[in-house]
Amino acid sequence: MNLIHPSSWSEYELMDSGNFEKLERFGKIILIRPEPQAIWEAVLSESEWNQKAHAHFTREQKDNFRFGEEVKGGWNKLKPMEDSWQIKYQYQSLQLTLRLALTGFGHVGLFPEQGSNWNFIYDRISSWPQKGKVLNLFAYTGAASVVARAAGAEVTHVDASRPGLNWANQNMTLNQLKDIRWVYEDALKFVKREVKRGHHYNGIIMDPPPYGRGPEGEKWTLQEKLNELVYLSSQLLEPTSAFFILSMYAVGLSPLVGLNVVKTHFPGVTPEYGEFFLKSKTERDLPMGTFLRFTR
Repeated sequence: MNLIHPSSWSEYELMDSGNFEKLERFGKIILIRPEPQAIWEAVLSESEWNQKAHAHFTREQKDNFRFGEEVKGGWNKLKPMEDSWQIKYQYQSLQLTLRLALTGFGHVGLFPEQGSNWNFIYDRISSWPQKGKVLNLFAYTGAASVVARAAGAEVTHVDASRPGLNWANQNMTLNQLKDIRWVYEDALKFVKREVKRGHHYNGIIMDPPPYGRGPEGEKWTLQEKLNELVYLSSQLLEPTSAFFILSMYAVGLSPLVGLNVVKTHFPGVTPEYGEFFLKSKTERDLPMGTFLRFTR
């Protein structure tokens, strides 16, 4: 089992964490956001956090350890800043520009720990003589879709959020790319149809939430649906020149869960698996979910 983190990203920094929050720098913007796993005490003082930060997102809730579907709270700006800005990511010949913004859920449109997966995607596609087709499920604001397209793949981007699709389209345009296929649909329903159609992909990326709703109210629960989704995906993935990536952010869910599901439906593969984390100069490294990936 491996621990991985984005090791060479100059425009992102985890500055500190603790007391159920994290202090992060995205380019020139510094934010304080909730973090249920940061149960320890922060290294920097509260006054240092507030002096550094441009904005602070708070949640009104009784349970510090879980975030419910209903969000109460919001952003308090501590310094003048725009609601939207851009950040850059560089890896080899990949020059990525992404739009960030303050959202009502406390997100900014980016999960920085995914940088390790972006590198993996770019390396795999760049090594293929024919760049192939990539399917990105629960694709959010599309950073992985943009990376795959920049590497030359045909990309299908599936998400059940219209604002997320619009945001992803902006990220594509920012990077002077075109022709990503946008699909507004429940991911599981889309995959079932693709299996019936006999379609195949060289890369499948999935980042399923612990729970969610599709465009028509379809209920998604990770523990109930992941096994079926991975089974169907095994029928879509090409036997060679192919990769598979699974990320999970359910607090308390072991990397072994994803490993066992994938080994069930992809016999014979040897996945790399483990945990994402964000490295901090204060030596309070922050766990950020699990990953599994393989090539064949």
